[in-house]
Amino acid sequence: MRRGRRTLLATFLAMLAGACTVGPDYVKPQVAAPQAWRIDYAQAADVANTRWWEQFGDPVLTDLIDSALKDNRDLVIAAARVDGFIGALVTTRAQFYPQASFNLDASRNRSSAVGVSPLPPGADPYFNLYNGALGAGWQLDLFGRVRRQTEAAQAQVYATEQGRRGVVLSVVTSMAATYIGLRALDEQLAISRQTARNNADTLRIFELRHKGGVVSKLELAQVQSQYQQALAAIPQIEQQIAAQENLIALLQGRNPYPVPRGKAIGELAIPAIPLGLPSSLLERRPDILQAEQTMIAANADIGAARALYYPQFNLTGSYGSVSAAFSNFLSGPAVAWTIAAGLAGPLFTAGSIAGQVQAAEAGSAQALALYQQTVFNAFRETNDALMGSVKKRDEAAAQLQRVKALREYARLSRVRFNNGYAGYIETLYAENELFSAELAAVRTYADQYTQIVNVYKSMGGGWIDLADSLTGAGKTAPLGERTRVQPLF
Repeated sequence: MRRGRRTLLATFLAMLAGACTVGPDYVKPQVAAPQAWRIDYAQAADVANTRWWEQFGDPVLTDLIDSALKDNRDLVIAAARVDGFIGALVTTRAQFYPQASFNLDASRNRSSAVGVSPLPPGADPYFNLYNGALGAGWQLDLFGRVRRQTEAAQAQVYATEQGRRGVVLSVVTSMAATYIGLRALDEQLAISRQTARNNADTLRIFELRHKGGVVSKLELAQVQSQYQQALAAIPQIEQQIAAQENLIALLQGRNPYPVPRGKAIGELAIPAIPLGLPSSLLERRPDILQAEQTMIAANADIGAARALYYPQFNLTGSYGSVSAAFSNFLSGPAVAWTIAAGLAGPLFTAGSIAGQVQAAEAGSAQALALYQQTVFNAFRETNDALMGSVKKRDEAAAQLQRVKALREYARLSRVRFNNGYAGYIETLYAENELFSAELAAVRTYADQYTQIVNVYKSMGGGWIDLADSLTGAGKTAPLGERTRVQPLF
């Protein structure tokens, strides 16, 4: 008897020692990174790991971002998604360990007097039955199926966590870009209203001159058209402002409200450009890290599928009492126990396992291609943002000079008209060009800031962790009153 137990124990230990994990181990793919960006900047302090939005110098923007990091609903959803995958990981990992259970029941029964085993004459057909037992089972992971499933579940947790960090990145950059767009629209609205007021004054003068026969009806109609053009721009911009305010409220996780204003668009400081080698994107962009973890999970799924080809070894046991009388339910004669070991494996599955392996391998190939595409897209976005930050700066400077030139052009053409050297058509053209140029200059000026936001968004960095630390602990921005818009030019 002892020799048999020793043989069983030796066999069991040998099986454990020979346990292996089938399927390919993960190897990180090599991705060719560019040697440098298309735009190079002089060496400066590394600002990729700072709260860069504070460099705009607008406390209202900082408060709006802090509020969004605290209450944004997408962040709540992303955090809950991470918790869900953590729960799945705990469930998967539990398969490593023995599982214990218990059962306890009592029943009142009646036996058949004419059944297969009929009762003796005069026997009482009614009886009680008490049953209680502790049970345990353990499925040994000899070929690594559970290990691969756990590896995949762990990678999925990491992937969703990177997805959550990506939401943090999106919330911060979206709030910054939306606020910049809002302040640009405020500036355009101020320009449109001022232009409309100027045109209204001109129209009154022309109406008086027309009554006096000094100007023709054609010239009066030209001035009326110019006035209506400025008026038409106001409601369009006001509608865009309302949409921007509603988006800011959504990012904050609240209903629409009058968003407070801070500095005018022309008063915002220009943040520094973060430094970093192209290869560093592979270590700090959440979408790249998420794609890599997805690839790790898909690779582990191949091993989990291949493990289905191999047998499963199970150990089970139970210990308890069974008695027809409660008085001796816990006595020695009522004790019942069992110990069992089982080995089960596939013989013929009609390609079921092969299909699962094929599907897992295809999923791994897709994950690899997605990872590579994500990396290439990251390099593209970063180069686009860096190039845009330089070119928008140059464009903004050129637009500013154009506005100055058109302003002088409009002044001189009005002087010529007042002195009778030219018709009003020349002045009309100059002032219309000036109005369009002023609006375009504000858009370009805002685009310059937005491109810098895109640089931080595309390069990632430690600032995401700093922003993440603010989630759930931000300050709500005070409503306050709207500040008066200062002219940009």
